[in-house]
Amino acid sequence: MKQLLIIGYIWPEPASSAAGSRMMQLIDLFLDKEYKITYACPANFSEYAVNLEEMGIQQIQIEANKSEFDSWLKKLQPDIVMFDRFMMEEQFGWRIAENCPDALRILDTEDLHFFRKARYEAAKNNRVLTKADLFSKEAKREIASILRCDLTLIISEAERDLLIEKFRIDRDLLLYIPFLVPQKRTSQTENLKSFEEREHFLFIGNFLHDPNWDAVLYLKQYIWPLIRKELPKAELHIYGAYATQKVEQQHNPKERFLVKGRAKEALSTIENYKVLLAPLRFGAGIKGKFIDAMLTGTPSITTTIGAEGICGIYPWNGEISNNDQEIAEAAFMLYNREKRWLKAQQNGFKIIQNRFQKESFSANFFDSIHRLQHQLSKHRQQNFMGAMLMHHTLQSTKYMSLWIEEKNKHK
Repeated sequence: MKQLLIIGYIWPEPASSAAGSRMMQLIDLFLDKEYKITYACPANFSEYAVNLEEMGIQQIQIEANKSEFDSWLKKLQPDIVMFDRFMMEEQFGWRIAENCPDALRILDTEDLHFFRKARYEAAKNNRVLTKADLFSKEAKREIASILRCDLTLIISEAERDLLIEKFRIDRDLLLYIPFLVPQKRTSQTENLKSFEEREHFLFIGNFLHDPNWDAVLYLKQYIWPLIRKELPKAELHIYGAYATQKVEQQHNPKERFLVKGRAKEALSTIENYKVLLAPLRFGAGIKGKFIDAMLTGTPSITTTIGAEGICGIYPWNGEISNNDQEIAEAAFMLYNREKRWLKAQQNGFKIIQNRFQKESFSANFFDSIHRLQHQLSKHRQQNFMGAMLMHHTLQSTKYMSLWIEEKNKHK
């Protein structure tokens, strides 16, 4: 039986974050191909995490800087190892290379962390993104991890193009795999709530993710006051996992700005609302809230950064603007005009059907895997920069890890 080892940054929480949903989509791809999967993670278990064992997946809690992991690896001997974010490749990649040299090493970036951080720095300082923002320490770490792996999964075409055009990464090292929606889910549009059955606006997002907190603050201070003037009876409901005290302090019933906390299930929550308001001012990857909105037939209003990588050549399922007044005006129109709302809803259905079908990407994904497995030695020889980084960078990581392990023994 083919063996897949996933080294996870956290235990997947699809109800809490887009990253959790993304991981479960990738897991489903491998389950469809009857892989035996082991999910190993150094994080503590979470009450909101999926019970992977119920899906026939072995769950193992691991520790960095422990040589016992090497012995366990040698026994497991996976065919494929997938790292969940570059930090896991940094910690465990050298151990995989030493103990399972023939295993295909795949990195799932979730999104490009350095790209998100660069945009954050620009937004924080109220300026445009610069080359200096992009060419950061985080970029060097993340791109080094990409080069050391045999294949890196990129969730957004914008991020793929950035790596190829700005950083000259070989296309053969990258594979575009967006959010994956099964065909059966994209066809479930006939039982959705109508325009008349819905009311109010919502925002939804994990508050461990800085762009979501920033968007809520932006809504509270600049956008919602404009909308309230025109729609005094409308409410804005804020949902999100891990809401901190500063998020909860934004709750204001008098202003109809209501912080609701964690949504039990995203789709069943979103489908009750007329419009999703999510003016994201920085971030990266694909934002799962917009995919969920399209699946529930809910038009959305966002920025160019929020919409990035989602609609391609198709019109957005609502409005895109980076201007406070324009965002508010778009909210009035979508909220009040049924024909415009229905048109936006149909646009969302087209985007899902044409750009996020699981069946459109799964065959190419496994074709790429099989091709690499059959010519792995040649593929690695052609990736000289990756081989060089594996030789030098991970030697330092290896001996630092061994030093930490030895120091811990003598505590």
